[in-house]
Amino acid sequence: MPTLKEQFWDPIAGFGVTFRTMFKKVVTEEYPFEKKPTAPRFHGRHQLNRWPDGLEKCIGCELCAWACPADAIYVEGASNTEDERFSPGERYGRVYQINYLRCILCGLCIEACPTRALTMTNEYELADNNRADLIYEKSDLLAPLLPGMEQPPHAMQLGDDEGDYYRGTFTPRTRPADESEV
Repeated sequence: MPTLKEQFWDPIAGFGVTFRTMFKKVVTEEYPFEKKPTAPRFHGRHQLNRWPDGLEKCIGCELCAWACPADAIYVEGASNTEDERFSPGERYGRVYQINYLRCILCGLCIEACPTRALTMTNEYELADNNRADLIYEKSDLLAPLLPGMEQPPHAMQLGDDEGDYYRGTFTPRTRPADESEV
């Protein structure tokens, strides 16, 4: 049983902590106005990458969806045709969705991707006021077209077959000159 002296002293000691911290300089985060850079290997928003000619790297294999422990990824593959080619292989991801309401940003989908089509960026601001806007579609996830890239569908421009793409031994094909240029 505490003594009378301890019963009197305990509340004063507790207030001592309050008084000591009351006059210290306040340390606050200025987050929305001053954003600090993330670590280089930070797992943020996903990105579907492209080959240098603009074709998509995703082959619609659905391995990322199978590897996802939160069941946040939905992929529907389709076959490429000679008239409409979206990736160098025989298949491409026709539908690709990531539900960021479920995603735990673990990166297991990145490890499962055989073509390195899926990577993670450093973008971490994924909040929204509407649940439907947190389901990212393929158009939201695709990397932007860089100079020299062409919007798919188009024929393979960096080699004779998909093996050239996957091995990285591609060289740009020279296009035949039009008769009007000669």
